[in-house]
Amino acid sequence: MTLSNIHWAAVVISALVGIASGAIWFGPKTFYPAWWKAMGRTETENPGAGMNMGIVFGSTFIAQFVQAFAMALIMSAVANPNFGKGLAMGLVVGIGVAAASSLGHRLFGGLGFKVWAIEVSNDVINLAIMGAILGAWN
Repeated sequence: MTLSNIHWAAVVISALVGIASGAIWFGPKTFYPAWWKAMGRTETENPGAGMNMGIVFGSTFIAQFVQAFAMALIMSAVANPNFGKGLAMGLVVGIGVAAASSLGHRLFGGLGFKVWAIEVSNDVINLAIMGAILGAWN
């Protein structure tokens, strides 16, 4: 595998889809209220208070790009990649890596299972979508 085998447009599209998925997942009509409450925050607290939102969103895009790039590297090892294989590989990576590795962080951080479940569910979905996009693009 070389970097020339990576379909960079698919990586960028996957990262953008990850951002869009997160915006929907953590939207005011979806899981944001439950997630915010599970972290012990009140409705009156401003989630972005004192933060440079350019840095927050820029860093989030970079993180999504790194995830998409890692999925592209993993997908390069899959024989005859396609949508279905990419989706399956994304689910395996999401559940086996993202979910398993983040559980201890949330529990030792005192945030509990509910926060972990809401956050990691979006990670698993994003990785599955990224895998599907990358698999279909090859």
